[in-house]
Amino acid sequence: TKNTYHLADPSFTYLLSSFQLLTGIAWGIATQGYAGPTLRLTLMFIFVHFLLSSLVIATLAYLLIGRLLGPGGKGLPPRMRRRGLFSEEGGGRDGEAENLEFGYCFDVAIRAFFPVWICLYVGQFVLWYLIRGDHWISLFLGNTLYLVAFSYYIVIFFLGYNALPFLQHTELLLSPIILYAVLWAASLFGFNIPKHVAPWMTLGGRQ
Repeated sequence: TKNTYHLADPSFTYLLSSFQLLTGIAWGIATQGYAGPTLRLTLMFIFVHFLLSSLVIATLAYLLIGRLLGPGGKGLPPRMRRRGLFSEEGGGRDGEAENLEFGYCFDVAIRAFFPVWICLYVGQFVLWYLIRGDHWISLFLGNTLYLVAFSYYIVIFFLGYNALPFLQHTELLLSPIILYAVLWAASLFGFNIPKHVAPWMTLGGRQ
């Protein structure tokens, strides 16, 4: 059998694409009002917001994470680790050298998108009239929604790569959460993230 951690099962991709289809229609009806713009926005939600963004992130992860956090990664001290979902003794499953697979990176990116979908495509839609207000509580709730979405994205991203026993120092993948928290705290002084980002989310459906 092939020494691989990637399971070629596109069911989750299809499932989340169907979720994006439904939310795209909902956003389109609410913000566009016509069939043509709603269709364009729905296609943008599926193929650009979800699939293309996941493809770009998976490509960057495939090119960088294996080199930086894999065996012999430059600039980081080596460390023995046997934790992770796939931890086994030896260099690989069959004693072979282990390499990061693009299919695995894409799977991780796809699964990490789920909390983003929950918070920004469902939660933001449902709470829109509350979080777009000029009150501080609207600012707090809306900006916290983005903090939770991207923080959970990073956590799932980290868990996906932490499961691979040949990667080292995977805890570094959690570091963007610190930046998110700092930006979130700074935004509470008057920058309403949903009011600035949501119009860009619906950009593809406009005439």
